[in-house]
Amino acid sequence: MRKYILRKTCFLSVFLASCSFAFSSLAAEMVSVKGDKVNMRSGPGIQHKVKWEYGAGFPFEVMKKHGDWLQVKDFEDETGWIHKSHVRKAPHMIVRANKDQEQAINIRSGPGNDNAIIGSAYHGVVFSMLEVKSGWVKVQHESGFTGWIKKSLLWGF
Repeated sequence: MRKYILRKTCFLSVFLASCSFAFSSLAAEMVSVKGDKVNMRSGPGIQHKVKWEYGAGFPFEVMKKHGDWLQVKDFEDETGWIHKSHVRKAPHMIVRANKDQEQAINIRSGPGNDNAIIGSAYHGVVFSMLEVKSGWVKVQHESGFTGWIKKSLLWGF
């Protein structure tokens, strides 16, 4: 009986180890736009059509790499290619809540609904990420304004 349990435990250990490897390799690689007016193209090269133009800090999830080009996806699932020289690993977030609405989300003085509302932001506003704490993200806008936003309202992790 003991031998059976040992084998089962060993199998479970191997299974868990391979699962943790699989999950760690599934973690999304995130990048953000470096500079202003960066083009997303339909393919990996400047000969491909420009699909969209993005501003500084805009976050992307890397889907695939082809030479010096990255296939990326934005927070609205738009995909295309950007040259790796136009992005960096600096963590940025974008407001994903309230699409097609004129309703803003609250920015608070601390991480929690009990903290004062010190500002607001609309769908598509980009922030740099400073800290994550208890389901909240401390963010900074390019204007220098800093505050806390509930993590579920942002995209870019």
